[in-house]
Amino acid sequence: MGNLGMPELMMIMLLALLLFGPKKLPEIGKQVGKALGEFKRASNDLKRSIQDEMDKVKEGLDPMSSDPPKPEPKPEPPALVPAAGAVAQQKAAEPATPSTPTTPSTPTTPS
Repeated sequence: MGNLGMPELMMIMLLALLLFGPKKLPEIGKQVGKALGEFKRASNDLKRSIQDEMDKVKEGLDPMSSDPPKPEPKPEPPALVPAAGAVAQQKAAEPATPSTPTTPSTPTTPS
């Protein structure tokens, strides 16, 4: 496909004028201009991000490790200490059997 010269551009403009009319042509031109501008901004952003990644690779940084810093863990609230009466109730509710088995021992008598 060759380059478009002046005669070809004039023919395209004439066809656009005939197809869309003089009222719609400025609106279409505005929309095309906005679309081209947005495309240009997007392509510049893409180029910039690629260049940033290339710079990171050249510096020896891992491009995939760009995780945001993790927030520091929040300190735990202080533990609630039960009142003295609650402790007595808690001890009374516990089973009377010891947690470790004991073996019967022979009574020792002093000699």
